[in-house]
Amino acid sequence: MSSSPLTVESTAAAPSRRELNKAATRQAISDAALAVLRTKGPGNFTAEDIAEAAGVSRRTFFNYFTTTEAALASVTHGFLDNALRQFRLRPVDEPVLESARAALMELADPMAVAPMAELYSLAQSSPGMLRSELEAWDHCAGQIILAAQERVEKTPGADLDELYVRALAGAVMSCGKAAMDVWFTRCAGDLSPASLATLRSLLIDAMGLLGSGFTATGTLPGTNAAPASPSTT
Repeated sequence: MSSSPLTVESTAAAPSRRELNKAATRQAISDAALAVLRTKGPGNFTAEDIAEAAGVSRRTFFNYFTTTEAALASVTHGFLDNALRQFRLRPVDEPVLESARAALMELADPMAVAPMAELYSLAQSSPGMLRSELEAWDHCAGQIILAAQERVEKTPGADLDELYVRALAGAVMSCGKAAMDVWFTRCAGDLSPASLATLRSLLIDAMGLLGSGFTATGTLPGTNAAPASPSTT
């Protein structure tokens, strides 16, 4: 049986040297964008500033990114794409939500979330950056849908419920963003290892809440109140 285009990833050849060089250049620009943002603040730098920090030409910058916001959003893309790669390594018969939680747990080093967390914190004062951040999360939702399609292709007799998959992808992204919001409220953008460990735990816990249908306990999470006793009247 011929392989589906959706399963090509598992049999693809190793990246060529040219592809590796391009990936390295893209990463260098992404790292430089965050470094420039850190020192100059939102809206106070140009594509030329990022290119200079990355050691590339202005033309090279625009070969990879259309705007400074896109270069910064690639930081979030990088973390989410890494999580998706881990997701695709999970067993095809595993529940999607369990795979999503396991993929996040694979990013065991809290420092793995550091660039995304720092960008999220710095973006709070910039509408343009926040918009790019949302676009990055939306892109990831689309990739979750594609990953679910890949699983269906690999599972004989399985059918894809498009409504379920799209609703699930949106819910996963909403839970991820909720975890980021709670972390920022609690930790005020602190990037210490302990704070980043908290963020990672929140991301994983958010997936757990989604998996349990938000009914893992009889109380509202974060409270000590016991469920109301049934009326005896």
